[in-house]
Amino acid sequence: MRAAVLTEFGAPLTVRERADPRARGGEAVVEVLAAAVPPYADEVFGGRRNYPLEPPVVPGIGGVGRVVHVGPDATRVRAGDLVWCDCTVRARDDALTPDITLQGWSSRGDGGARLARHLPDGAFAELMRVPTENVYPLPPRAASDLARWSSLGVYVIPYGGLRAGGLEAGETLLVSGATGNLGSAAVAVALAMGAGRVVAPGRDRGVLGLLADRFGPRVRPVELTGDEDADRAAMSAAAEGPIDMVIDLLPPAAPSSVARAAAMTVREFGRVVLMGGVGMLGGADLSLPYPWLMRNSVTVRGRWMYPRPANTGMIRLIASGALDLGPDRIRTFPLDAVNEAVAYAAAHGGPYERTVLTPAAG
Repeated sequence: MRAAVLTEFGAPLTVRERADPRARGGEAVVEVLAAAVPPYADEVFGGRRNYPLEPPVVPGIGGVGRVVHVGPDATRVRAGDLVWCDCTVRARDDALTPDITLQGWSSRGDGGARLARHLPDGAFAELMRVPTENVYPLPPRAASDLARWSSLGVYVIPYGGLRAGGLEAGETLLVSGATGNLGSAAVAVALAMGAGRVVAPGRDRGVLGLLADRFGPRVRPVELTGDEDADRAAMSAAAEGPIDMVIDLLPPAAPSSVARAAAMTVREFGRVVLMGGVGMLGGADLSLPYPWLMRNSVTVRGRWMYPRPANTGMIRLIASGALDLGPDRIRTFPLDAVNEAVAYAAAHGGPYERTVLTPAAG
């Protein structure tokens, strides 16, 4: 098979021949037809994000494809099935706190690193070996627009956070980082889940207008000024009532004050879910006030990625039409143009812009 290989950080990806992977017990081999290229992929491959990848490695963060063959213990997945391959791989020897690796992308702790060495390679290849439990059947109609369905990997991340916070139909949600790639996805997913109103703060007036135009009056844009107290007041006013839940999806470069201002708009007994990158590049801590948390009975929860059932839930939301991917702007690249795809993704990382690699399309 052919694959795009990261030989060292800071070097371009190299497309080369590699041995075809084989499925053993508990595994499947999938022909990769479409794989999303994240906007920050150039930061990962350049070493600026300091991800614990171990070159040489085939990168890639999940994808859509067809099953080629499965291990002897598979009971339902069959060769020829159209599937979504989830990159979030969990170790099988601790059900309570499993070690985790994002296949072809990142890992957590020493155990996650060992797991990554067993399943190092991601979706930027014609074939990909994945755990059987990470393969999810897609509806037949997904075959007509595989590139669009590959953006499932973007939407399922905030979906996991919204599920963790227990978002209910009719509630008011504030999305901190709403003008970013993941934050704008959270706006769309929350409305698909039945949120009554979504407060969408950000600095980019053009993107705020885009959100309002796409989703109508259920979205309440708020242009941030950088003044923490004034921004908090503006976000609260935009809700025109209690804010039941806040989800933070701000990137690593964002100051903690922006996340704090958003979090502290939540009502008494409200929930705050933290999924972003605030603090990963250093800087001040979030510093939520102890008395405010305690006296208002606020729940604060961290959520890295999503549980396995979120994949099935996300597929159902898209298949039902509740989440419409039609307006997303899709640009595809063949495997040989992988470096052009990475550069394009970096320059086009705005809301609902998707860059997709098609490794086995030709």
